Amino acid sequence: MPAEAIQVSVTTGSREMAGDIARSLVESRLAACVQVVGPVSSTYRWEGSVHEDAEWLCLIKTTRARFEQVVAGITALHDYDLPEAIAMPVVAGSGPYLDWLQAQVSPA
Repeated sequence: MPAEAIQVSVTTGSREMAGDIARSLVESRLAACVQVVGPVSSTYRWEGSVHEDAEWLCLIKTTRARFEQVVAGITALHDYDLPEAIAMPVVAGSGPYLDWLQAQVSPA
């Protein structure tokens, strides 16, 4: 049975940080693909104040089995005190793509 595919999202304050995270996760086979989108506008509450910032969104394609390692990889590189790392299940996808994703995050 193929591994459960997930998409993890994380935001960063710069394109460079997003690129560093994307490259690291793909090179270490923790992600099959990372799409970087941005800038996006984020409104959030942090330390008692409402903030509005431009951020870059990373959409990380991986498997549920790799989630904790992906979070550790994000945390090791990220410059935020509390980086977002949330996962959403892939409820459907083309078989060949999901096979490719699985192969990319499996040990070489």
